[in-house]
Amino acid sequence: MAEEISKADLGTSTSIADSTKSRSFWPSSLRWIPTSTDHIIAAEKRLLSLVKTPYVQERVNIGSGPPGSKVRWFRSASNEPRFINTVTFDSKADSPTLVMIHGYAASQGFFFRNFDALASRFRVIAIDQLGWGGSSRPDFTCKSTEETEAWFIDSFEEWRKAKNISSFILLGHSFGGYVAAKYALKHPEHIKHLILVGPAGFSSESDAKSDETITRFRATWKGAILSHLWESNFTPQKLVRGLGPWGPNLVHKYTSARFGTYSIGDILNDEESRLLSDYVYHTLAAKASGELCLKYIFAFGAFARMPLLQSASEWKVPTTFIYGSEDWMKYQGAQEARKSMKTPCEILRVPQAGHFVFIDNPTSFHSTVFYACRRFLSPDPDKDSLPEGIISAA
Repeated sequence: MAEEISKADLGTSTSIADSTKSRSFWPSSLRWIPTSTDHIIAAEKRLLSLVKTPYVQERVNIGSGPPGSKVRWFRSASNEPRFINTVTFDSKADSPTLVMIHGYAASQGFFFRNFDALASRFRVIAIDQLGWGGSSRPDFTCKSTEETEAWFIDSFEEWRKAKNISSFILLGHSFGGYVAAKYALKHPEHIKHLILVGPAGFSSESDAKSDETITRFRATWKGAILSHLWESNFTPQKLVRGLGPWGPNLVHKYTSARFGTYSIGDILNDEESRLLSDYVYHTLAAKASGELCLKYIFAFGAFARMPLLQSASEWKVPTTFIYGSEDWMKYQGAQEARKSMKTPCEILRVPQAGHFVFIDNPTSFHSTVFYACRRFLSPDPDKDSLPEGIISAA
């Protein structure tokens, strides 16, 4: 079941926003946190207006919990169905399907610079993970790493079933890369190829204990406070909400600095910056849900509690790792994992790009994705050469 809206219908009265209308008594201008589900969907539409390729937007019903599970999505007192916000872009007939999963504190709109290029070769589908973006935001009451992983993996699997997609290429960025990898370990039969972009989760808690810089920082009063906040599940989004009507200005300053003043690569223009800032604010300020996974998946410093490195020997899916040349996620973790992997694996680094490689250097990122998927796109993939400027990490 899904409610759909095409790009051509953005101005009509039958939008998704109507079907998810906020019932707050106060108008947004008088609320302490000036956002709502309507605002998220509207901001998403404005951002995606920059994309030329027609698309369909859906709210895909994933039910109230996985079949046979005693846990609803998840531990929620409500039995109501949940939805995954999904956008699907027009493509040529018989194009391979590429599913894209965003990272932590993000949502599918972060790929706005990539949809046109990727849709020229793939059937592109991007989702907001459960608890983020325009998807449902159930109460998050998971109490362990295992439950928290199941929240994302099982909800994605229910989405796959609802969409009736049997085989696809899966791309995940950062925390979305962690989820994509964990999903591929559990359901390898559905994945034709795995693309992990700056994936989180390869470094372990033991790495943190052996890191002298982190050990020294934790011993300081600042480190002690931040460590306490981490274990208390204090998220960046809580700060944005706490600032109330001043939140949008903080987010705008961050977005302008990260993708403008301090950008490593291709700076956002004024319109892109304005629309992305607006979109990011509304997705961050909405009800806390999926964001509360943080302390269960990672220890302070973003070291995984159940690192992917431990599962490298169980990998069953051909994998391409993509990193920005200035990515703070270190590609050495992928190199270490490759030693134990029994499937084809390559590690590619994109120049003039940081952690958000697909925003920093979209042109090279697209070339790298096409190269990674050459056996699905090229009549003679063995003759395809590495794109100019891309570095293969041996």
